Amino acid sequence: MDGTPHDLPKTVDEVFNDFKGRRAGLIKALTTDVDRFYKQCDPDKENLCLYALPNETWEVSLPVEEVPPELPEPALGINFARDGMQVKDWLSLVAVHSDSWLLSVAFYFGARFGFGKNERKRLFQMINELPTVFEVVSGSAKQKKEQASGLNYGSKSKSNSRMPSRQFDSESKASKMSAARDEDESGDEEEEEEDDDEQEGALCGACGDNYATDEFWICCDICERWFHGKCVKITPAKAEHIKQYKCPTCSSNKRTRV
Repeated sequence: MDGTPHDLPKTVDEVFNDFKGRRAGLIKALTTDVDRFYKQCDPDKENLCLYALPNETWEVSLPVEEVPPELPEPALGINFARDGMQVKDWLSLVAVHSDSWLLSVAFYFGARFGFGKNERKRLFQMINELPTVFEVVSGSAKQKKEQASGLNYGSKSKSNSRMPSRQFDSESKASKMSAARDEDESGDEEEEEEDDDEQEGALCGACGDNYATDEFWICCDICERWFHGKCVKITPAKAEHIKQYKCPTCSSNKRTRV
């Protein structure tokens, strides 16, 4: 695979942007594109690797022939373990190896371009602010966020399992917030604050980014993870007709043989 960028990142910010782009590509492969990724990892093929590029794309390919390679190589032979374990466990294993590869690539650039102690520390701190690929794929990033903010999604009723419904109505949201400020009814204000806290504590199960009030979100009724509508290709109009939403990972776990 020709995955080496022509303009290598040379500063901390450039390396971090390279890291984020590759990380986004890996998360896509293991979540929203999981069906296509699963099919490409045929155990009957030769040793395959999962690569990601700074432009947030991914591909399954044979390892590079160049020795030594220009960049550190990802885990080799991920396809051989596919049918020997449950899909969820296999995806988690690939995610762990992907995290290791991302760090090795980032700090390879740091070593190559002479990052000092402070630059390496800053780079790691920036990377450490993001959930790992494994945390996103396994759902543990959402669990950690809930524990830190004291959220309890499990107590929400079935009818309230979307955020705050299957689509965001910005005008309605604005009017509710305005009414809460004008009225002295503390019960209404507390309920509004609780909704905002729950929304702000959520992380997208596909890209790992935080909740934003101007974006449509949907919750998986199986694993209870939240997703940007754009990340799972669900629009507000389409969501209105879905009785039980299953995210790509949960849908794949049911369809594929384990």
